[in-house]
Amino acid sequence: MKSNLLLLFLIFFYSSNSIGQNNKTTSKTATKTSKPTIASSTDEQILDQVQKDAIKYFWDYAEPNSKLGRERYHTDDPNFEANKVTTGGSGFGLMSLIVGVERGFIPRAEAVSRMTTAMNFLEKADRFHGAWSHWMDGTTGKAISFGNKDDGGDIVETAFLCQGLIAVREYFKNGNDQEKALSAKADKLWKGVEWKWYTNGENAMYWHWSPTYQWEMKFKLEGYNECLIAYILGAASPTHPIPNAAYHEGWTRNGTIATTKKQYGIPLVFKYNTVSGNAGPLFWAQYSYLGLDPTKLSDKYANYWELTQNQSKIIYKYCVVNPKKWKGYSDKCWGLTASYSRNKDGSTGYSAHDTDNDLGVITPTAALSSFPYTPTESMRFLRFLYNENKAKYVGIAGPYDAFSPHYNWVTPRYLAIDQGTIAPMIENYRTGLIWKLFMNAPEVKQGLTNLGFHSAKYGF
Repeated sequence: MKSNLLLLFLIFFYSSNSIGQNNKTTSKTATKTSKPTIASSTDEQILDQVQKDAIKYFWDYAEPNSKLGRERYHTDDPNFEANKVTTGGSGFGLMSLIVGVERGFIPRAEAVSRMTTAMNFLEKADRFHGAWSHWMDGTTGKAISFGNKDDGGDIVETAFLCQGLIAVREYFKNGNDQEKALSAKADKLWKGVEWKWYTNGENAMYWHWSPTYQWEMKFKLEGYNECLIAYILGAASPTHPIPNAAYHEGWTRNGTIATTKKQYGIPLVFKYNTVSGNAGPLFWAQYSYLGLDPTKLSDKYANYWELTQNQSKIIYKYCVVNPKKWKGYSDKCWGLTASYSRNKDGSTGYSAHDTDNDLGVITPTAALSSFPYTPTESMRFLRFLYNENKAKYVGIAGPYDAFSPHYNWVTPRYLAIDQGTIAPMIENYRTGLIWKLFMNAPEVKQGLTNLGFHSAKYGF
C-alpha cells in the first residue's frame, strides 16, 4: 500500500509541478507522415542506431557543469530546468556512456574526462550520510527538493547511481593512469554511502532521510517494485553494510512477497506493489537489473529470470489483447511503464502506466529496455519505431518519451530515467557487458551470497 501511495505521489508531483508548467505548449499532436520506408537495415544496424541515439541524451545534452544527466529535456523548451540533475538517471547515464565507449560511438579519452568531472562533482555535492538527494543543482551541487519533506538523502536513487559507479570502476580499473584514477574515484564514492544508516536501526531499509525532517516520511522499502538493488548494494557494502535480516524481513516481507497468482496464464512470481497485485510498470524489471543479472539467478523466494521475463511477457500480452481497445496497440506497438503521459485535456502530465493504469499511452523505453527478456517482441517494436514511424516518434536523442496512436499524440520530451535504460539493457541483450561488469565485482558477489542468492552463471 505504501508503494502504491508513492506511485500516486509521483504522478501527482510530476503532473502538478514542473512537468505541468506550460503543459499546454510543451506537447504536440503527431502529424501525418509519408508512406513507411522499407525495412532494409539488419538487426545489428538498427540496434546500433537506437543505442547511439539514446546515448546522445547523456553526451550531447548532459548538464554542462557536472556532466551528469539532466532530469528532463524538452526539445521545444531546451532551457527548461536546465540545471536540474537526476541522481538515479545519472547512474543510468554512466552505464550508457560505457556502452558508447565500448561500441566506439563516443571517444574513450573524452568520456573518461567527462566522467572524471562528474565524479568530482558528486564528491562535492550535498550528501546525507553518504546518500545523494533525488535531484541536485548541476551548478552548485546543492540538493533540490523532490517533494514535501523529501529534501535530503534518497537511498534508492543513490543505489541506481551506485550501479553505475561500480560499472565505471570495473570497466576502467585496468586502463591508463587517467582511467585508473577515474576508477578509484568511483570506488571511493560508492563506498562512502552509509547504507546501514537507512535502516533506521530496524531490519528494513527506508527510502528517505532529511536533516530537517529526519525519518518523518517513514517510507519502508518493501517488495516488489524497483527497489531491490538498494538491498543488494546495502548487503554488498564493505564499509556500511545492512544486516542480512533487513532483506528477508523488510524487502521480502518475511517471505510473503511470493505469490502463485497468474496473469494471462503467466506466473507473476512476486506480488507487485500495485492495487491488484498484478504486474507493475516495466521499469520494475529494468532499474535494478541494469547491473544485476537475473539470468540463472535465484534465491529461496524466486527465479529472477522467470520473474523479470514474465513481467515483460505479461505487459506485451496485455497490449496485444488490448482490453480497453486503444487504437494502435498491437504485437509491434506495446510497452507500459512510468513516463510522461497524456492528460484527459490533451496536455502533458506523468503517470505510471501498467495493466491497472492503462491510459492509451505507449512508452518506448518499456519495450526497448526489455530486449533481454523479449527480444523478438522488442525487435518488432524497434522496427515499428524506426522503419515505420521515425519521423513521428524519434527525435534528437532517440525515441520520444511517450506517444498515443489512439489520440494521435506525442510529447517531444525526454526523461533521463527512461532514455538511460535503453542502451545498457540492449547491450546486456547483445553482449551482457554491464551485467558482467557489475556481477563480477567482488563485493556484489559477496553481498548476493550473504543474502542467499545463487548464480549458475557467475559461480556462486
